[in-house]
Order: sequence, then structure tokens, then C-alpha cells
Amino acid sequence: MTELSNILNYEFVQRAFLAGVSIAAIASILGVFLVLRRFSLIGDGLAHVTFGSVAIVMLVGVSPLYITLGTLPLVMISSLAILKLTHSKRIQGDSAIGIVSSIGIATGIVLASLSNGYNLDLFSYLFGNILTVTQTELLLSFFVFLIVMVTVIIFYDDLLAVTFDEELAKSMGVKTNRINVILFLLTAVAAVLAMRVAGIMLVSAMLILPPVTALQLSLSFKMTIFASVFFSILSVICGLFLAFLLNLPAGGTIVLLNICFLLLIFGAKKILSSKR
Repeated sequence: MTELSNILNYEFVQRAFLAGVSIAAIASILGVFLVLRRFSLIGDGLAHVTFGSVAIVMLVGVSPLYITLGTLPLVMISSLAILKLTHSKRIQGDSAIGIVSSIGIATGIVLASLSNGYNLDLFSYLFGNILTVTQTELLLSFFVFLIVMVTVIIFYDDLLAVTFDEELAKSMGVKTNRINVILFLLTAVAAVLAMRVAGIMLVSAMLILPPVTALQLSLSFKMTIFASVFFSILSVICGLFLAFLLNLPAGGTIVLLNICFLLLIFGAKKILSSKR
């Protein structure tokens, strides 16, 4: 415990915890809406786009301190492309995600092969390193968290209606296009920020696992969101402590803890149902 308390005195560790908690909350809140709308794979698709976007930004010569800021616009545009393709009558949602994600990952691979100077830096983003979170990224995560909270509070009824029946919500006068644009843009930002916590390869896990775990509890919609945030933040805090104690990669440890929480809930439900 003394060793851990000493570790927490370092500024970069404090940034890691604060950013991790903020990003975990953002991803878990948005994830509830995505999972219920069967858009879970958008996190995976945007993760691939993030890889390509990072490659482009690094090739342009953006400072490593501002990689996240430079990547955001490209990923946000890609999220709108997915939304546009999703509403196309000829292309279904999963196909739209697959098309855009394929472009993203292919772009990243090609650019990585063309340049020898930044291959290692580029591929380091695949696995994430929360300990390298900058002050700018920390402030950005706080800012986005506030935006997500305000958005959910203001548009809660509209988000709820669109989540469960978009056509019915539209007939009731809900501006579904606006709600979809807001949700997809915020998800794009969450995917870029989560890249720092879990790495590009595990971004989708942060968007999917906590909401799925919370949904197993059969709570009200609001309580499901709170439960999702709880599991996500708990996994980040415990994951970072375990990573320090056991010298493990933080991103993978956080995701594995999320899986453990899901399995525990599954197991508890099975035991309770067998006793009835």
C-alpha cells in the first residue's frame, strides 16, 4: 500500500486515473444507447478509422502532444459517413460500419508501410498507454464528459425514444436526425479518447462491455446507465492498480476486468435463477 501511495504522488499517474475515470464514464454512457440500438460494432469500426487517422496526422507532422486533437476531426467525419450509409436503403448498419472501418485500417497499414520513420509510434497506439496522457488530453476528457452529461440530460427523452423505436419517435415529432448526429459525433470523440486508455484494438470493449454487464441486471433505463458507469469506472481504477502492482499493460487489464464483471453477473443470475 505504501508503494501504491507513493506512485499516486506522481503527476502523470494522477492524470492517468483522472483521464481514465472520465473516459470510462463517457464510453459507458454512450455505450448503453449504442448497445440497445444494435450499433455496438460502431466502436470497433471507429477504432479502425482512428488507426488510419493517426497515421495521416503523424504523416503530416503533427506534434505527438496533439495527435488526439488532430485525429478527432477525421474520426468525427467518418462517424457521420457511417450514419449516412446506415440510412441508405441499400446498405445496412453493420455493412456501413464495415465499409468505413475497412477504409480506415487499410489507410493506416498503407501509410505505415510507406514511411519508416514513425512505424513504432503508430503501432504503439494499437495497444494504448494511459500513462502518457497529456494535460491537454486530460482537459479534453473533462470537457467531453461535461458535454455528454449535459447532452444526455437535455435530450434524455428524445434519446430514450430514438433508442427503443426510431420510427415511432420520428412520428412523435422527435428530430431523430439531430439526435443521431449528436450520438455518433460523441461516440467518435469517445473512441479517440479511449484509444489512450485501452488502445485502438480494445476501444470497442470500453463501449460495449460495461453497458452489456449493466443490462444483465434488468434495472430501469436510468439505473442501467448508472450501473454501466459504475462497472466502467471500477474496472479502470482496479485495472490501473493491478497494472502497477503486477507490471501488466493497463489497457488489457482494464478490459479483462470488464469481462470478469460480466461473467460474475452471469454467474450470479444463473445461481439465483436455479434457486427459484
